[in-house]
Amino acid sequence: MENLHQTLSEQEVIQWFELNLPVEDYRNKSILLIVPDATRTAPLPLLFSTFHRILSPVAKRIDILVALGTHPPMPEADICRLLGISESARQTEYKDVGLYNHEWDNPDRLTEIGTLTKQQTSEISSGLLEMEVPVTINARTKNYDILQIMGPVFPHEVVGFSGGSKYFFPGISGPDLLNFFHWLGALITNVGIIGVKQTPVRDVVNRSASMIPNEKRCITFVVAPDSSLYGLFYGTPEAAWESAADLSGQIHIKRKPQPFKQVLSCAPLMYDELWVAGKCMYKLEPVVADGGELIIYAPHMKEISITHGKLIEEVGYHVRDYFTKQWDQFKDYPWGILAHSTHVRGTGTFEDGVEYPRVQVTLASQIPPELCQKINLGYRDPNSIDIESFANREEEGILLVRKAGEHLYRLENE
Repeated sequence: MENLHQTLSEQEVIQWFELNLPVEDYRNKSILLIVPDATRTAPLPLLFSTFHRILSPVAKRIDILVALGTHPPMPEADICRLLGISESARQTEYKDVGLYNHEWDNPDRLTEIGTLTKQQTSEISSGLLEMEVPVTINARTKNYDILQIMGPVFPHEVVGFSGGSKYFFPGISGPDLLNFFHWLGALITNVGIIGVKQTPVRDVVNRSASMIPNEKRCITFVVAPDSSLYGLFYGTPEAAWESAADLSGQIHIKRKPQPFKQVLSCAPLMYDELWVAGKCMYKLEPVVADGGELIIYAPHMKEISITHGKLIEEVGYHVRDYFTKQWDQFKDYPWGILAHSTHVRGTGTFEDGVEYPRVQVTLASQIPPELCQKINLGYRDPNSIDIESFANREEEGILLVRKAGEHLYRLENE
């Protein structure tokens, strides 16, 4: 079904802020504004400038923390570009705004705020995992009255729908919770969790967020591929997320009548490593036929992962049961790595030492054929692919997705 929703004009977005931001609630408060990095489609220049213009006259201060999770840190010039801050504006109206990256792997930049007990993790995961998990968060949060999330909501492979308190965990959290919750999502599987609103992983996120002592506010939004917005929501992280996830479920899920034997999933330039370009698989796996092929077409992509590439090369990409049935061999790797591996590889089985993936995943990127073979993925020379030759062939079982990674594709009867 085609999307019948209208997007908002720039003026309507500004008007929404003027009507919905309770300015007095921010008076004399210090605000840490938590935003996504450049791997999400979002009109951050418009949203940030409007937020800052309305609140800077009353707030004690407004600083920015980029919710990187484990993505690479952004140079200040890139953060300015992300937020639409020109060089001259950085020296004038935004001169007092602190611009910070999250540092997930720096213990000095983390603070422990609580613990998920064995009993809680067992209960949340229906017995899949039973372990104590320390809950840590970026230590800068201690210096602010209000933690203000501003980010989009999409169907998401680990948590069901992204956004809301996911900007705290794993956006600005430490590695323990991050690894725990990614592996929990992997055990349930991408297809079992993506585009589902209430999931065990969302429960982990919300329980962890309840431990944060600061006041928490959230602006969520649902975005079109061109960065225009279908809607904005304000409130607690839970309430604003609930509303946005409902709308995202209507906007971002495309239904197809039958599965496809071949999918060309084109990665946008913002996915510059496989760590994020894996979304081109996650969002399309449900409509690939058994034994079909999904090609991640990313001629600009050179890296598996700047942060995690070495470990991923050691582990490779495998179906879930490849790990669970050989757990002693893999249990000491970071579980977030294992989760990424199995999300990209998709569902399948592992019997008598032989792996049977349901889908063939092929990379058409600058990652060379010998490395693709090493990590257990197929290879195609991106220069050999004519995108248009995949267009308008759905009746033949061939699907072209020109900007993959943010819309979830599902079969009509599922």
